[in-house]
Formats: sequence, C-alpha cells, structure tokens
Amino acid sequence: MDRHFSCIACGKCCAGWLPLSINDALENANLFPLFLLWTPVRQGAKSFDLTAKIGFTLKLKNRKLAAVRLTPMSYIPPQINCPALSEDNLCSIHERKPLRCSTMPFSASRDENDQIDLLIPRPGWECDISDNAPLVYKDKKISNPDGFLSERKQLLTDSEILKPFAQLMLDSKPALKMELEKMAVRPHGGNVVVGFLPLIHRLANVDINQFAASQLAVLENLIGITKENPECADAHKNYVQAAGELRAII
Repeated sequence: MDRHFSCIACGKCCAGWLPLSINDALENANLFPLFLLWTPVRQGAKSFDLTAKIGFTLKLKNRKLAAVRLTPMSYIPPQINCPALSEDNLCSIHERKPLRCSTMPFSASRDENDQIDLLIPRPGWECDISDNAPLVYKDKKISNPDGFLSERKQLLTDSEILKPFAQLMLDSKPALKMELEKMAVRPHGGNVVVGFLPLIHRLANVDINQFAASQLAVLENLIGITKENPECADAHKNYVQAAGELRAII
C-alpha cells in the first residue's frame, strides 16, 4: 500500500523516549537525560536479522537466540515533552536536531519494506496523510531514502563501539543478562534501561567531568519534575540513581 505523509510541526510526537546516535547523545548532554536501552528481539521476528546486525545475539536457555540492540537514548517519560520542544511546539535545535528526528517518520532500525505502520499517525498526532501530502512510500520503498540511509549508516558505525561494550557489560553483570533473557521470552517483549555513564568510560576524547556536570543539571531538573508523579516512578528512580553516580565523579 502506498502512503502519503507530511509533518505539519504540531509537536505531538516530541515526547517520550528518543533513540540517539552516540554523537547526538554527547552533543546534547546538557539537554537530554542520557541512558542506554537494551531491546531483545525474539528469533523469527521481522526485525531479528537486522537487530542482530546492528546489535548482537544472546543465547537463551531454550537453545534459541535473541537479537539485542543497545541504544543510547533521551530517557523521557511519555507524559513529558522533549526538552528541545519550544512553547510554540517547534524544535529549538532544529538545525542540529538528532538524526532520529530527521529520519522520522521512517526508522532505519527496521528493514525498508517494514515501514508502513510508521506512517499511520498515533492518536492525537496531526500529521497530514491526505492525498495532497507528498507520496513518501511506494511499493515498500521510501521515495527519498537519504535520511533513512544516513541513519542506517550511523547505526552500523555506532555498533562497532556498542557491540564490544555490550559484551563487557554482560560479562561483568550477570543480573543484566538474566533480565534480558527474561524480557526476550515474554510474549510482548520488553526493554531494560541502564545508566549511560559506563559507556562514557569506553569513549575516546570525552571529558568525563564536563559530561557529568552537564548531565547532573539535566537529571536534577527531571528529578524535581517527576518526584510527585506516580506515572513517572520508574523514570524518577533511574534519574535519582544516575544522579548519584554522577555526583561521585564531580
């Protein structure tokens, strides 16, 4: 099925988790609360092969495999807008916005022929999908794939850093491996969120003290915002833990 789509800059999609490249994460450490998202994909799922390529495979107890993707992200509860969203619902960092935002509504973490449902706006979104909007997807091909290809290239580049880092984390943290195995066998899957700081120690040319100071200010702000909101309890707990780890550095 062909799809028409045009963004009208309503800002409705600018909330919740935002996957980031490593570079986008570091460049926005003073704006986004940075965490790492581990996402297992069951063997046989549509995105298994691609996830294994940009991530890694994990042996499960039933002799099957799970493909796992490790993703830097801006960890914002779905009830809270992106910190870059201005009061006029426009992006305050539009000229240097993250690659994930530039590729929207497509996603390079999926195969090109598996994009069609991403072109159906979620409830409340005001995207133009009328016939008057540009034809962006035809015969399971993206009409202008430049952004998609740029994001895919970055995913593969980042994987060269994230794959060995992931293996080190799994070797040193058996509880993390057990949690991923548990998520992998759930009927509807799941995610594991951990702090960003361990990755910083693996990155060259990063001033860890400057990073810690920038992130601590972001986290302290969000700790205050989420403190009295029961819907944000998990995020609040993660913010508090990450902030404590950063204070130990500064």
